[in-house]
Amino acid sequence: MSDPIPNTSEAKSIMGYSFLHVFAKANRIDQDELAFIERLALRDGLVDENEKQILHNIFSRVSQETEPAEVWEEICRFKKQFGIG
Repeated sequence: MSDPIPNTSEAKSIMGYSFLHVFAKANRIDQDELAFIERLALRDGLVDENEKQILHNIFSRVSQETEPAEVWEEICRFKKQFGIG
């Protein structure tokens, strides 16, 4: 019997981090938090469907009006690059 394929999705880690750091601050993401979330999502080199769903939920809580331009532009770039709703 072979070992099961390990689950490499970081969806739970992304969700946990976002509740502690993003949603606790009135749904705002700073540049360091966004970079950390992106690193978590790309830890295994890809953004899987579970991670995409969590990231979509996080990104839908922020807007261009509430985020600094460089953060909003990075969110848009990341969403486009990885096909996040």
